[in-house]
Amino acid sequence: MFRFINFTFIAILCCSSLFGQMEAIKVEVVGKGPDIIFLPGFACPGDVWDDLVSELSKTNTCHIVSYAGFNGIEAIEDRWLASIKSSLEKYILDKKIRPSLIGHSLGGSIGFWLCIEKNVDIERIISVDGLASVGALMIPNFSSDMISYDSPQNQQMLNMPNESFKEMTNQMSKSMVLDTSYHELISKWMMNSDRKTYVNGYTDLLKLDLRADLNKINVPVSIIAAVYPFGKEMVAETYKSQFQQLDKYDIFFAEKSAHFIMLDEPKWLEEIIKSIVGE
Repeated sequence: MFRFINFTFIAILCCSSLFGQMEAIKVEVVGKGPDIIFLPGFACPGDVWDDLVSELSKTNTCHIVSYAGFNGIEAIEDRWLASIKSSLEKYILDKKIRPSLIGHSLGGSIGFWLCIEKNVDIERIISVDGLASVGALMIPNFSSDMISYDSPQNQQMLNMPNESFKEMTNQMSKSMVLDTSYHELISKWMMNSDRKTYVNGYTDLLKLDLRADLNKINVPVSIIAAVYPFGKEMVAETYKSQFQQLDKYDIFFAEKSAHFIMLDEPKWLEEIIKSIVGE
């Protein structure tokens, strides 16, 4: 069952609790041991990792990231996604760590980007239902030039009344997790976002296309893919197509889960990730 961590207990247990604020990210640190950075998905707070962090912080130093513009964190003006990447690089360099990265959705894409650019030293990346190009999943013959910030769709969403936006997030949440008890929570996370960050940040994500540069990654890569609602065969083909340029990676299929694997199959995900980081 998903739960919020009692950070006081974690601090006593692990003798470590640290909160850091960068320009585009907020980081909470608990635990002791090899470093792991947890990157949430779009519009999600770092709290989405609570169950997994409560276990891995017993053996690892867990750096839980949240993004500017979401979950009540002050928004930044522009270059949202690029600023998050730069802030993460600065954080890693300042802390002098060589972390493993565990990223969900957007967080997985950021992890691939960091490993391609090689401005920081990364141990490995574990991508939880994250892609090299979200735009290519949605648009045939995709190129980044197809996506515009000043589009009618973006303007409509920027001007959308809160009631209509909430209705949209309610519908979206129903497709993202099979466990219905989390629909309201996911919708709440999306509602608790700066609207400009939501619109332009998602445009940033759609424009990000890392497929051609994946061959620059030289760290171990593990992909954990949700099967619902498309089925294992179609999902496997999608990942094969997206990651053609990646020389080697392990892939695990969450066959009883939609996009939020940490909510639909928390124990299964925990065991998979423990087996990977324990290698």
